Amino acid sequence: MASLSAQHRAAAAPERLDRSRQAAPQVFARLRSLITALTLPPGAPLSRTALASEFGLSSTPIRDALMRLAEEGLVEVFPQHATLVSRIDVRQAQQAHFLRQALELEIVRGLAIQADPALSGELDELIARQRRFAKDGDLEAFITADDGFHAQLYAAADKQDLWMLVRSRSGHIDRLRRLHLPSPGRAQNIMRHHRLIAQAIGNGKPDEAQAHLRTHLSGTLGELAAIRSRHPDYLKE
Repeated sequence: MASLSAQHRAAAAPERLDRSRQAAPQVFARLRSLITALTLPPGAPLSRTALASEFGLSSTPIRDALMRLAEEGLVEVFPQHATLVSRIDVRQAQQAHFLRQALELEIVRGLAIQADPALSGELDELIARQRRFAKDGDLEAFITADDGFHAQLYAAADKQDLWMLVRSRSGHIDRLRRLHLPSPGRAQNIMRHHRLIAQAIGNGKPDEAQAHLRTHLSGTLGELAAIRSRHPDYLKE
């Protein structure tokens, strides 16, 4: 069994491991990125032997990386048979959304009360970067910039550890977001919401910041039925 199909292998191969760092976390991060980007879609097989060969490693760090992915529910391990990329778990996506919304509502409120002009400039630059990526049709860079906008909110509130917690729970909701992003007008809506959130924070209006954030974060789950109808084999309840 091949670990990556021919079309996926090219995406995985170019990134070399840093031999001065532990291998398993790097393999985990690389595979997680491929899974959340849907380069490795639900049902894709992952062979320990083939992965060890591709990364130039023994089986132990590969096993450890796959175990971490299994803990996040991103792969399913069938002992003595196969390891497959899991289908998107809607319940886990909903819980990740609940966690993120609860945290970010408080974060944007606090930032709006402080109303730091420097933060407004930083957020505007991140939105401009998103606009360039959207114009170029670079969805992966757009998503990275989207995450960067939210990461900046956590950093400004000195809550970086909470951002790491949110990211560690976001695998399923990130895959839903990736399925939803190509929808007509979706990227433009994301940028519009970011702009409204940034303006409310800069203008010292905490209630408006929270309202715009709530609308923004609800976008993907609000379109769950449409996403499911387009990709029925990718989702599970």
